Amino acid sequence: MPSFDVVSQVDMQEVRNAVDQAAREIANRYDFKNTHSAVELGDGSITMQSSTEDRLTALRQVLEEKLVRRQVSLKAVNYGDVEEASGATVRQAAALAAGISSDRAKELNKFIKGLGIKGVQSQNQGDQLRVMSKKRDDLQVVIAELKAGDFDLPLQFENFRD
Repeated sequence: MPSFDVVSQVDMQEVRNAVDQAAREIANRYDFKNTHSAVELGDGSITMQSSTEDRLTALRQVLEEKLVRRQVSLKAVNYGDVEEASGATVRQAAALAAGISSDRAKELNKFIKGLGIKGVQSQNQGDQLRVMSKKRDDLQVVIAELKAGDFDLPLQFENFRD
């Protein structure tokens, strides 16, 4: 039976490259001089720090620019609240979303069932979703509808099998 998997992944190497490029640009740009601005990659999160909220916003814009240039979806980045840090600076953390949670999987299942395509089945398998149908054309319609839908997470389609 033809099938494919719906997954939500982030290429951490590309994220690392984007963070490194952003850090280099921040070190060289005149408007970031003496602002104590920094961007760091941790385990599944990016931490940004600067002297003011305006500089933090500019820092975030530089980071997003580098992520987009490296084809990392901005839907995978969930920004936290801006918080005060030591030394009269502000800090913001951005979590990287990877995998499809069970709540999101239920939402995707409901969306696929709501399409009303006869013979299409979907089931949750850990942090991915498997979609099966007897007709390949129906699976291609499901992929097109999932791409058109707005689910606030980056979706990739893998293991398309006949």
